[in-house]
Amino acid sequence: MKFGITAKLFCAMLAACAVVLVVNGVATRIVFERGFMGYLNDQGTGRMEHLLPRLEAEYRKHGSWEFVRGQPDAWFTLLRPSEIDASDLELRAPPVSDQSGAVFRFALLDVHGQRVIGNPDIGNEDVRRAIVVDGRTVGWMAMVPFQRVLAANERAFIEQQQQRWWAIGIACVLVAATLAWLLSRALLRRLRGLATATHRLSAGDYATRIEAGRDDEIGGLARDFNRMADALDSTERNRRAFMADISHELRTPLAVLRAELEAIQDGIRPMTPATLAPLQGEVQQLGKLIDDLHDLALTQSGALAYQRSALDVGAVLRSTLDGMRGRFAGAGLAVMAPDDGAPLTLLGDERRLQQLFANLLENALRYTDAGGVVAVQAQAVDGQARIVIEDSAPGVDADKRMRLFERFYRVEGSRNRASGGSGLGLAICHNIVLAHDGVIATEPSALGGLRIVLTLPLAA
Repeated sequence: MKFGITAKLFCAMLAACAVVLVVNGVATRIVFERGFMGYLNDQGTGRMEHLLPRLEAEYRKHGSWEFVRGQPDAWFTLLRPSEIDASDLELRAPPVSDQSGAVFRFALLDVHGQRVIGNPDIGNEDVRRAIVVDGRTVGWMAMVPFQRVLAANERAFIEQQQQRWWAIGIACVLVAATLAWLLSRALLRRLRGLATATHRLSAGDYATRIEAGRDDEIGGLARDFNRMADALDSTERNRRAFMADISHELRTPLAVLRAELEAIQDGIRPMTPATLAPLQGEVQQLGKLIDDLHDLALTQSGALAYQRSALDVGAVLRSTLDGMRGRFAGAGLAVMAPDDGAPLTLLGDERRLQQLFANLLENALRYTDAGGVVAVQAQAVDGQARIVIEDSAPGVDADKRMRLFERFYRVEGSRNRASGGSGLGLAICHNIVLAHDGVIATEPSALGGLRIVLTLPLAA
């Protein structure tokens, strides 16, 4: 038979309550018998110890126990507390041992263990103290335990209280069982909702969400589930958009290639260097797109190998910029380069940093109007290498700057002309910066265009 979580939780809580009830009952009985009863017996034992010197003195005085045998008045006179005078006996409370009936449980035994006077129920297993006179045992002081002298009605009262206690305990178990059943049902209802939502999510329904409800562990699990569903939903949308973008980016140059090749095959266009040049350009664009896709996949998965070494990032930036000066000049753009200053040493991969700076400078080159300016800065700020690359008009709206590092995203308008870009360069830059434990951000430029700020940790 297979037990569900409701039955398991119910049985666990019921068993816990039953165990607590049994332990409590046994512990109460032990505490009562060994605690309260023991306390009363200890009071009597203490009184016995207090009376022994008086009994020893009386025996030494009379030479035997005959003076007290069959003499209840003499016996109770011996047992009377010495600190209470007969004149004020009614004015002062007797000791606790007397109030608990210890005096009536005492008995005097001779040297052979035969009762002289006192409680006739004395047995061989009762509490005894030797009476020693001049190093010789002359008798015994004995006491019947409190448990043995309980009256029948007192025993019945104790048993009745125990029965009532067990009845109360059973009632408590039943209440606990009812509460456990209600709690397990409520808990199971929430868990079933979570399980149903999980099955729907695993089946591809990424719009599934769970009402968190109470602020407890299951509510926290529901909120985590919703965050996971959001992430999966976003990943699925990105996957679909990515596939659509790839197909679009590949379709355009392939369509041009096919049209040009069909024109050449049909004899519409002759096969000359002039007609082959556009085909070569489309092939190069396809190759660039494939290379960018490969780099993006490697940087996102963390599989891209980084050969880190101590290097001057300012020198890497200036070297990359020097290699592109001719292109900037050909595009009619003025370049404001950083001055040679103190080295900005950090641990990084020189090749990947060159790729990073080349992509950022390429972006500025492509999307800055002729006659504009591209300014580059590099300096140390609070233990960080701060690199700024900004350009003049056209600018980028604030709501669009946040998406510049998304793959295949291009800003519509003046910065989205047929420049040959794949829309992956800034996404690759973002991953390279993260791999170097840095931060990349975009801001509006005072020159009228886009300002990209990099911060990379310097070596200690």
